Amino acid sequence: MKLHWIAALMLGLLLCSTPARGSLLVLSYHDIRDDVAAKGDPDPHAVSTGNFAQHLDWLRAHGYQAVSAQAVIDARAGSGTLPDKAVLLTFDDGLRSVYTHVFPLLRAYGWPALVAPVTSWVELPEGQAVRYGPRDYTGDDFLTWAQLREMHDSGLVEIASHSHDLHRGVDGNPFGNQIPAAVTRIWSPRDGYETAEAWHARIETDLRTSRDLIARHVGRAPQVVVWPYAAYNDVANGIARDLGMTLSFDLEGRAQGADLGLQGEQGVEQTSLASLARLLVYRNPDVRDFAGELRRDLSLDGVRAIQVDLDHVYDDDPAQVVRNVDALVQRIHDIRPSHVFLQAFSDPDGDGAAEAVYFPSRHMPVRADLFNRVAWQLRTRAQVRVFAWMPVLGFELADTALLQELQIRATGADEIPRLDPGDPRTLEVVSAIYAELATSSHFDGLLFHDDAYLRDDEIPDYGGGVAAARTRGLIDFTLALQSAAERWRPKLATARNLFARPVLEPGSEAWFAQRLEPFLDAYDYTALMAMPQLENAADPEAWLRRLAATVVATPGGAEGTLFELQTVDWRLPAPLHGETLRAQTRLLLAAGIRHLGYYPDDFVGAHPPLPDSREAVSAREFPYLER
Repeated sequence: MKLHWIAALMLGLLLCSTPARGSLLVLSYHDIRDDVAAKGDPDPHAVSTGNFAQHLDWLRAHGYQAVSAQAVIDARAGSGTLPDKAVLLTFDDGLRSVYTHVFPLLRAYGWPALVAPVTSWVELPEGQAVRYGPRDYTGDDFLTWAQLREMHDSGLVEIASHSHDLHRGVDGNPFGNQIPAAVTRIWSPRDGYETAEAWHARIETDLRTSRDLIARHVGRAPQVVVWPYAAYNDVANGIARDLGMTLSFDLEGRAQGADLGLQGEQGVEQTSLASLARLLVYRNPDVRDFAGELRRDLSLDGVRAIQVDLDHVYDDDPAQVVRNVDALVQRIHDIRPSHVFLQAFSDPDGDGAAEAVYFPSRHMPVRADLFNRVAWQLRTRAQVRVFAWMPVLGFELADTALLQELQIRATGADEIPRLDPGDPRTLEVVSAIYAELATSSHFDGLLFHDDAYLRDDEIPDYGGGVAAARTRGLIDFTLALQSAAERWRPKLATARNLFARPVLEPGSEAWFAQRLEPFLDAYDYTALMAMPQLENAADPEAWLRRLAATVVATPGGAEGTLFELQTVDWRLPAPLHGETLRAQTRLLLAAGIRHLGYYPDDFVGAHPPLPDSREAVSAREFPYLER
């Protein structure tokens, strides 16, 4: 692809004082040079001057109106409105070409822009260099304070902070992964993880330094922070806000289910601490590719997911863990799904409840600090979106006395051990566990486990005994967990496992406290357990056809439901033949199902076989993802 869509951006414009509505497209550029190769330039973030000028021509010809960052701030505050098809141009990192190549074009067009330098790079001492993309950059490659002041004084350019020294990776776990500095608790072998207080002080000191330098040299303190690597959280945004930077930008997030016109547009929500997302202009798109990406309907992209047991990656031998991680990442890279649902808890006895977790926690036993390592490797090496697969109620807490007080007294012998969702202490402790996960790990979404159910004879007074109210109660419980995680990991997508029986037999909602329609409203994806052998279906294909027809007939069903197939017949137990997976995915696609996945994946034994896995869930099967 010529443009890398990390974000598509549209929410309803909410203004206190006016009902006017507008949309905002925010574009993120870096280096603009004359000598950028048409294809395969060593710097994928560089755009040629000619292509950049054509982007501006296309935007103007198609009715876009350039706005300043101040106009966006005013719109968020309710003291102004944005025009229809507003566009804000942003330039990250403070490269010299912004002055030599971009600024003349801005003056020619009369278009405003936002420039976000890394202030330590502006102040880079003579003789020092920083690694930037394919080579080392010296002070001559970055803007000077005089150039920044001149652009600011023109009235066209507003200067934002891109941090002072957060545009780098730091040790984010015991394995040495280099992870964005702004949102990572630094790991050291001597001290372990950085404390919350130390992290807070580090971020505040950095942003204050950047703010003060810009104010001193440019003449005005920044109102905007542009987060390096799009890495931020609500707490960091709160620090920036307290320092006067009331608007922030990242590169990620999507408005799922919004009424998108041109992809990449967004409304401006005035109250949230979430950053406004931007479209990263990537790999030097010419005007045809630029326009094509803006017009592409992202809602048509299908999800292809693999659910992965981290219990199968873990081993008592650290060397074997390394080999297992490498094997998993290589297999996912070879299959190329779009998503991995990665287990973040340990369930060695297979009863469905977490006996331990794979991230630092005060509330649960920790089997190993492994989730962040594997998630980071999958995201950066296999280029997939990682959802943390987590229980909702099934936790065997470290506090055994509290566990005894909160655990549901199940009437069935085979039920998953679960905590009582009606006791406020359950939400408190599980929310804390989700916050611990989000604080320590980098991931894109949450998969709520299949333990979020209630039998009709369990906690009979929950929801007043009304099936729909019990269903709603568990949904609200999961949304509270999402909120707890999003304080530290914003804009998480959500998926939740749903048993097939409530879809095929709506009356069984009373036995599960689950129903398809409210799931579709609550989550980005409903991960439907489309597993005919698990349900003892006599005719698996007929069963799948019936299930697919029911989902497609449900409003929003095809758009919001991911069919998760099984690759093992647990009754035997034995792996299902790879051709079975192929046949089932073909059947579901023909029936109108858009999103597909499977569980489990044996990355050691290579089952399902690679050709079968690729045909079933490779995102590269979508031709519109290839250019």
